Amino acid sequence: MNSQQTIINEIIRQRRSVFPKSYSGEKIDDALIMQLLENARWAPTHKFTEPWHFIVYSGAGLKKLGEQQAEIYKKHTQADGTFKEERYENLKHKPTEASHVIAVCMKRDKQKRIPEQEELGAVFCAIQNMHLTASAYGIGCYLGTGGITYFEEAKELFGLAEEDTFIGFLYLGIPKEQVPDSRRRPIEEKLVWVKE
Repeated sequence: MNSQQTIINEIIRQRRSVFPKSYSGEKIDDALIMQLLENARWAPTHKFTEPWHFIVYSGAGLKKLGEQQAEIYKKHTQADGTFKEERYENLKHKPTEASHVIAVCMKRDKQKRIPEQEELGAVFCAIQNMHLTASAYGIGCYLGTGGITYFEEAKELFGLAEEDTFIGFLYLGIPKEQVPDSRRRPIEEKLVWVKE
């Protein structure tokens, strides 16, 4: 095995979700964030629709994001009677635990030349490219798909049309300590190989 093969195998196996509570508070240089985004744009994309769209929050923008998503949550849940003050406060403050938060969106091809599922797949490949890049640079990374992710009101916040999809938030920060090992079941449990 050559060194490139060894490196890619190690990066893939060392990738972990590192949650905001595990971030040190140290800020990531914007140039590194741009490297993550640059690598995201090299994800596979059928017919080159490049459906990914990113909104990056940092500095005072993190507080603004927290306030905006907390208000969307409040408005949505007060209408259906499921509002919880603790959840509201968590949404308000969670972004400020990160160095950067990237809102990840899928903007649908205007001509709808390919199925929506393929557009979503391309965006998730872009997310994986960012996550692997973060791991290679020692940056903690976590894709959050809770909170306001599935609220229609979130689309307006991110300038999305009805046919677009808000995927979630990619939280980024420098880990306080060594990221622990993970585990996976043997591939043989998930595999059928047809040779004839």
